[in-house]
Amino acid sequence: MKILLAEYAVGAGIEEFMLEGRRMLGTLILSFARCGHEVFYPTAGHVFNEGRPVRSEGFVDALIELSNKCDAGLVIAPDEILGDLTEIIEKNTINLGCSSRSVRLCADKLECTRTLFRDGIPVPETIGSGEYTGDFVIKPRYGCASEGIHKSGGGILKNGFIATRLIKGEHISVSMVVGKTQLPLTINRQFIEIDDKFSYKGGSVPYHCERDDEIIETAKKTGHVLGCSGYIGVDIVLGKKPYVVDVNPRPTTSIIGISKVLETEIADLIMESKFGGLPPKVGIKGSFSFRKKDLFFF
Repeated sequence: MKILLAEYAVGAGIEEFMLEGRRMLGTLILSFARCGHEVFYPTAGHVFNEGRPVRSEGFVDALIELSNKCDAGLVIAPDEILGDLTEIIEKNTINLGCSSRSVRLCADKLECTRTLFRDGIPVPETIGSGEYTGDFVIKPRYGCASEGIHKSGGGILKNGFIATRLIKGEHISVSMVVGKTQLPLTINRQFIEIDDKFSYKGGSVPYHCERDDEIIETAKKTGHVLGCSGYIGVDIVLGKKPYVVDVNPRPTTSIIGISKVLETEIADLIMESKFGGLPPKVGIKGSFSFRKKDLFFF
């Protein structure tokens, strides 16, 4: 099949997120190529050894052009613009990721948290406006990764930000592929540097502890409640409960490590989530750790 893989930093030339974007896109391109698919991707400059690059001066125009020519497509972008970009895919070809509706719900950190809370999923106390007192994490209502996230002991929220109660615990994530059934891939440890601000430094896959079943069950229920599909990542702080702190309706940086330990091609699983049936489980071999600063070298 002709597959469109579009990653915003690579396609639009956004240097700030280029290392992570390039490694995620390269991982997916290589996997889809190994599975026999013809891969097309928009790029503002960088070219991979596999796949067919399409030079892009305008990411949206390239997305429209390529989605009309390909049998299926997957787009990776910051959550606040991912809904609109996903809608382009949906209108022109088969979308291999979350629906635009699900993406927009996940991108709205306040509404997403409220939705999970109503369904009994552990989430931190969250304030959408006004005054807050105590230890809170301040984050943009719409945003991705750890950008703009910082600690605060109290204050008045600025427009466009939310406050979530600071939870002490281990920072982990769960990577899953979702179709008619849900297939957890790995629990991942996240290297988060916390000073006044939060900064993502890398990760390690897989991560195991005695609470694996509880963590996986929480992630699966989260994906179901939010209507997610395709490859997703659920960020959790593991305290007294596995508190869901963010949901990524798209491939995340953890896919770099997952591709190293997964005994099945990630591309096959993404395709099976849309066109076939997912296996009940996948094999994992070994482990892999990476630091964000080292992404250029592997």
